[in-house]
Amino acid sequence: MSGLSRRSFLAASAAVVAAPSVVRAQGGADLDVAIIGAGAAGIAAARRIAAANRRFVLLEASDRIGGRCVTDTATFGVPFDLGAHWIHRPDGSQLTGATQTTGFEIYTAPRGQTVRVGPRNARDSELETFIPSLVRARRAIVDAGRGRADGPAARVLPADLGDWRSTIEFVLGPFACGKDLASVSVVDLARVPERDNDAFCRQGYGALIAKLAAGLPVRLSTPVSRIEWDRGGVEVVTAKGQVRARSAIVTVSTNVLTSGKITFKPEIARRQLDAAAALSLGSYDHIAFDMPRNPMNLQRDDLVFEKSPGNRTAALLANVSGTSLQMVEVAGDFGRELSSKGEGAMIEFAREWIASLFGANAKNAIKRSYATRWNEDPFVLGAMSVAAPGSADARKILAEPFAGRVWLAGEALHETQWGTVNGAWESGQRTAEAALRQLGALKNPEEEKPAQRSRKRHR
Repeated sequence: MSGLSRRSFLAASAAVVAAPSVVRAQGGADLDVAIIGAGAAGIAAARRIAAANRRFVLLEASDRIGGRCVTDTATFGVPFDLGAHWIHRPDGSQLTGATQTTGFEIYTAPRGQTVRVGPRNARDSELETFIPSLVRARRAIVDAGRGRADGPAARVLPADLGDWRSTIEFVLGPFACGKDLASVSVVDLARVPERDNDAFCRQGYGALIAKLAAGLPVRLSTPVSRIEWDRGGVEVVTAKGQVRARSAIVTVSTNVLTSGKITFKPEIARRQLDAAAALSLGSYDHIAFDMPRNPMNLQRDDLVFEKSPGNRTAALLANVSGTSLQMVEVAGDFGRELSSKGEGAMIEFAREWIASLFGANAKNAIKRSYATRWNEDPFVLGAMSVAAPGSADARKILAEPFAGRVWLAGEALHETQWGTVNGAWESGQRTAEAALRQLGALKNPEEEKPAQRSRKRHR
C-alpha cells in the first residue's frame, strides 16, 4: 500500500479507565481562585492551584468536564473522542508528563498515511509529486511567517502545485487548523512546530483528561453569566448563585467570549475583545461510522486523504485504536457549511464520499453513525482558535490580565501550540502560576533568580 511517512515516538503505560470525582467546593466566600471552564486549561489551572494548597472552585457550564476534549463510550461501545483525538508533540510535554501514573495507554501514531486517487491508492509516481509539493508548501508558509508582513497563508503557496493544490490546501488548512488558508494568518500558522511525532490514547484523549480531573471541586451545569471585579476581589454570578474569590481564571473559548454570554464589569478592553474576535474558532467535526470486518481493507489508525479537485473533501481515520470505528473529518468553510445543514446531511456526505473512494460495498457495510456539531454547542461554538490574516499578535493581547485579578487561559493564548490540548494545558498552568503570584503564594521569576545564583556560589 502506498502512503506518506512521518517520524514517531514510543511511549506506553498500563490501561485503567476511571471517572472523575465531582465534589462541591467548601464554602463560597473565602476562595482564592474561581476557575471558569473545566476543559484542559481549567483542569490544569485547578491542579496547579490545588498543589499550592489554595482554595478554589471549578465552574463548568455543561454537564460534563473536558471542554473540547471528551470521550464517549455509549454511542459505539468503544472509546470515541468527540473532539480532540490527536496528541500532538507528546514527547516532553507537560500534559504527557502528568499522565505517567494514570494507567492509560498512549501509543505512537502509525507511519502509514494513504492517499486515494478516486477508487484506488495513489501510485508511487503520484506520491513523488504530491509529497515534495506538500513539503514545499509548508516551507513557503514558514519562510513567509518569518517576515514582518502578515497576510493570508494561501497567498504564499508556490504557484506550481498543479492539480494537487486543493489537497495540499486541505491538509495544511482545514485538516490542520479548521479554517481555509485564505482565512489564516501566515505568521500565526508558521509559529506552529512541525507535527511529526503524534500519538493516540487507546482509552480516549477525553477519558485521559477526565482522569486528570479526579478529585477536583467541580460544579457542573453551572453556567456563568457575569464576572465583576474590584480592589476587593472578584464576584462570579452563575445560574446557581454567586461565588466570591480573590481572583479568577476564565478559560472559555474565544467565540463564547465574544458572544456576550458572559458580561464583565468593568467591561473588557476593546482591544482585547477585538483580539478575541480575530482569533475566532474554525470548524472541525467527526462523522463516525461503525464498520465491522474492515470492509475498506485499511490498517489500524490509517489516515487517508483524497486527491480532490476542490474544497468539498474530507480525511478518514480508519479502524481507530484497532476497533471498527471510522472517523470522517470535515473542516473549514465546507465543513461549516455541511454542519449547518444538520447531522443527516453530514452523514449522507460521508457515506457517498466513502463510496467514491472504496466502492458501494464499503458504504453498505456501515452499521451505526454519528456526527459531531461543535459549531452548535452553546458552550463552545466551534473547534479551535485561528488568527485572521494581520492578527498574529492577537494571542499576546488576549493574555493581558484584567486589573491583575482576572486572567484568560486556553489554547487560544498559546502562541505555538494553539489549537491543541497541550497548548490549553500549558496555558492553564502558566495562568494559575500568575494568579498564585498575585496571591503571594508564588515568587516572581526575578525574585527567584538571585536565590538560585546564591545557591550555585555556595556549591
